[in-house]
Amino acid sequence: MAFQTLGVVYGDMGTSPLYVFSDVFSKVPIKSEVEILGALSLVMYTIALIPFAKYVFIVLKANDNGEGGTFALYSLICRYAKVSLLPNQQRVDEDISSFRLKLPTPELERALSVKESLEKNPVFKNILLFLVLMGTSMVIGDGILTPSMSVMSAVSGLQGRVPGFGTDAVVIVSILFLILLFSVQRFGTGKVGFMFAPILALWFINLGTIGIYNLAKYDISVVRAFNPVYIYLFFQTNGIKAWSALGGCVLCITGAEAMFADLGHFSVKSIQVAFTAVVFPCLLIAYMGQAAYLMKYPFAVERIFYDSVPEILFWPVFVIATLAAMIASQAMISATFSCIKQAMALGCFPRIKIIHTSKKVMGQIYIPVMNWFLMVMCIIIVATFRSTNDIANAYGIAEVGVMMVSTALVTLVMLLIWQTNLFLVMCFPVIFGSVEFVYLTAVLSKIQEGGWLPLAFSSLFLCIMYTWNYGSVLKYQSEMRGKISLDFILDLGSTLGTVRVPGIGLVYNELVQGIPSIFGHLLVTLPAMHSTIVFVCIKYVPVPYVPFEERFLFRRIGQKDYHMFRCVARYGYKDVRKEEHGFFEQLLVETLEKFLRKESQEMALEASAMAVEHDDVSVVSDIPSSPVEAGDLHVPLLSDQRLGDGTQTFITEGNTPVLPTSSISEEDPSLEYELESLREAIASGFTYLLAHGDVRARKESFFTKKFIINYFYAFLRRNCRAGTATLKVPHSNIMRVGMTYMV
Repeated sequence: MAFQTLGVVYGDMGTSPLYVFSDVFSKVPIKSEVEILGALSLVMYTIALIPFAKYVFIVLKANDNGEGGTFALYSLICRYAKVSLLPNQQRVDEDISSFRLKLPTPELERALSVKESLEKNPVFKNILLFLVLMGTSMVIGDGILTPSMSVMSAVSGLQGRVPGFGTDAVVIVSILFLILLFSVQRFGTGKVGFMFAPILALWFINLGTIGIYNLAKYDISVVRAFNPVYIYLFFQTNGIKAWSALGGCVLCITGAEAMFADLGHFSVKSIQVAFTAVVFPCLLIAYMGQAAYLMKYPFAVERIFYDSVPEILFWPVFVIATLAAMIASQAMISATFSCIKQAMALGCFPRIKIIHTSKKVMGQIYIPVMNWFLMVMCIIIVATFRSTNDIANAYGIAEVGVMMVSTALVTLVMLLIWQTNLFLVMCFPVIFGSVEFVYLTAVLSKIQEGGWLPLAFSSLFLCIMYTWNYGSVLKYQSEMRGKISLDFILDLGSTLGTVRVPGIGLVYNELVQGIPSIFGHLLVTLPAMHSTIVFVCIKYVPVPYVPFEERFLFRRIGQKDYHMFRCVARYGYKDVRKEEHGFFEQLLVETLEKFLRKESQEMALEASAMAVEHDDVSVVSDIPSSPVEAGDLHVPLLSDQRLGDGTQTFITEGNTPVLPTSSISEEDPSLEYELESLREAIASGFTYLLAHGDVRARKESFFTKKFIINYFYAFLRRNCRAGTATLKVPHSNIMRVGMTYMV
């Protein structure tokens, strides 16, 4: 597994020797060995401090059941504190096996006070969400620059080797490689994934062997750079230019966030072993080898990587470098797709088409709209900047931003969840946060030279995600205000004031409790109503995956003769919703039937317990059905129950409830009648009842809110993927009712 991580996790960081020193020394000219040793020392200690010390030993441990990334950290925090802006949390979600909620101990007053502050202050909730969205948007911005930088750096090696191969040729060949790279995305990485690790392993071996060759041949004394005093001399000699050169030094750790973001595909130990045993030493040796070459040829900085390669190995290294650059680009493209999917699952991105390219590996996805958008942007960047040094000026800002966001979130995890000494907790943001802040100031100085580009892309996606989340929360709150009272439904009677015809009506809504307002529109609009009504809520919970057997929660609404139920279908933010409607319908009906049997058995157990309490009662009459509140969702569908004084026990074996033989002597007649009605409804078919909603700001709202909701959010809703496309249901089975939500 550690070997496989080379091809997925370390591609971006592994290709950084192609351009780091050329960018650093474009800001600081080499006048003596102080510049070379100082820059080498900076690179070595940057790699040792950020990827090695921070990510390998600390951040990787802050995973969410094996999942990494900013959304995984946010999900982890949401489980321990109710900080989500969407108010659809339920206590029953904590019963999911993957939840693994371990609340802080009562003695840990610090954690409890942090939890209370987060839950009670909406400002903290918004700041936390803003940090997560900002980190995600910067990953997407990085996904635009990485393919451009990596591919162009590899292709530029032909300059000076092939006669007549100038800048125009580099741009054209790079664009062709980019078109090829993005064109094959629709086939999925699974078909060529087995090639990635061997190629990157060969690449790291090349880096190490060429570095050792250069050290032995040119100047092994560059090992003096292990002494950090050369960093001080570097800044003392070059002043403000040395600070500007830090922006180039950052490039040596681009892709470090991938160690955490791609954790879901591997294990913590495999990533730690690969970095410690292969990546770290090979990168250090490669940079020392380039520094040794520069000690003898200080004017070779522009093409330092290819010039330091022995003449006989140039073409093999060029081929491997090009493949490694494309693999590094592939890793960032895949990471961008994953970020978009997770953002969609947590209600922070408009619905767009997602294609699953592998039946075996659930995480391999392809998003056509994002793929072609990234391709067009990469082509524009290459055609506009025309130089790796110019692209490097824009590169690195997004990476440092993501690192600072992860530092803030991991610090919060330490305070809220980990039982860590307060002094050690404070050391983490002070040490790593201050270093990252220094690098941030250095890369921000390059805004006028191209650094504005990733900030512009990140700001665009940040606005889209925050607007979508803001509108979605307001829409949910509007639905909560407009939900129908249970008393009103009960007053209508079991016919609901209309004619009940055989069939199952699936009323889709976002409410986890209560009767949605769309149902009132359906009663007024339709001349008849289905004999069985199921209110279906698709809900994403803050866990990576929800086990299949724990996906559905059923509750009854009203009395038995109403035949109305609520179904909450729970998914994790990495779960795949690609089941066909027929399979979904079958699973829903099977679970509903289990629920009805379980309910009947529980009522019989309750009756038996009452009989034991009243010693003189030997025969229990049918218990009348009492109205059940729509919000009564406190017990999982299949769970162990103990009633009375413990003499009667209800247990489960697998998914089938088992009842003590003394409890029920025969099937409940009302259960048989309800099951027969359900089978009749199934035979008549399913109808999907959906709301075709329009969201508008209230007249008394401020101008800013009206502009965001009525124009920007409305534009996103009109142009996003419709819910019917996600359901994969034939149009003949869909009925939509127009709704206007005033928020």
